[in-house]
Amino acid sequence: MTETAFKPEETLAARLAGVHGGTPLAAALATREEATRNADESYRVLFDTVDTDRLSKAERFSIALATAEVHEDVVLTEFYGERLDEEGGDPTVDARHEVLLRHVKRLAAEPVRLGDADLKALEMAGWSADAILTVSQIVAYVSFQSRYVIGLAMLAGTAPTPALGPKPIMAGQWHTQPTTVTGKPAPVAFTRDELGWEPWLAPRDRATLSAAETTQLEKAGHIKSDYFMLLARDTPVLDHRTKTDKGIFFTHGGLPRAERELAATVTSKVNGCIYCASVHARKAAQLSGEVAPVDALLAVVPGADLAAGQSARWAPQITFAAQLAATPSALTVEHLAPLRALGLSELELVDLIGSVAFFSWANRLMLTLGEPYLQS
Repeated sequence: MTETAFKPEETLAARLAGVHGGTPLAAALATREEATRNADESYRVLFDTVDTDRLSKAERFSIALATAEVHEDVVLTEFYGERLDEEGGDPTVDARHEVLLRHVKRLAAEPVRLGDADLKALEMAGWSADAILTVSQIVAYVSFQSRYVIGLAMLAGTAPTPALGPKPIMAGQWHTQPTTVTGKPAPVAFTRDELGWEPWLAPRDRATLSAAETTQLEKAGHIKSDYFMLLARDTPVLDHRTKTDKGIFFTHGGLPRAERELAATVTSKVNGCIYCASVHARKAAQLSGEVAPVDALLAVVPGADLAAGQSARWAPQITFAAQLAATPSALTVEHLAPLRALGLSELELVDLIGSVAFFSWANRLMLTLGEPYLQS
């Protein structure tokens, strides 16, 4: 039996972005098949083949629609509005759902403002830990999807022309409290140092894992991580999210790995995620040898230009990443032109977009399900 050739233009993100087969962009997405396929599969396990006892399909599409609206994403707002209508419209709006939708909108818009008390409020309203984790994944995934589709549409030439000129995106706010909820010393500034991270929801008990889940988590190196064992409350989503991550960051050719890590760091600066930035700034500095520029990026204060003082190659990438990472996204063709002028290929641009999009997902989980601490 002959295996059907992968057609990236038939994936959901490519269709929403208006990507056509036989183009350099379709070829680049085919080269990044693992990321392209698993971004699609992540949608399927969040919305199609789902545990409806945890969250109904109507609840899932309602959460996705609210997220798309916060991001002012016209394409995804229409898409998820149609999906919600197919499920009979919004679920009954009671006090329980009102608490949830307030949380969803804040998580989508400004995740750095949420804390442990917000998760407790959801539990008090009657939402289980499993449901809260999946809600977080839906909001974070749609935040990823929005940036992925916007970036691909920019490359495909199908992105709408904004009414106003480009709005410069600056460094965001971050947490400055000196201790965690449990009293551990917390970082109050961005750093390349290794940090710990502790969850606000209980991680999955290893004893509850099936043999297949145990194998999946061990193979990915997640079995000893509180963060990933928390995400293991929804293992199908975690599986495809992990594969999307690997397909974006651990693939040959395209954008140098150091610059993918740079984009992850920029996104984390926009969203205020000290933990994510610590990991990926460290990798960017190690892989590029450019320690001082990475430290300069980490040191940018809220409201200041993230690209200031950076090299002719890094500055336009930092600006592009920041504009795409913003909520709502502020990317325009004016931000793409300098990268084209540098000679970045379609594959390199897809890697840059994927890196920003993925950390728009990761930051929203790291910032709102737990917090970093300083290791002794």
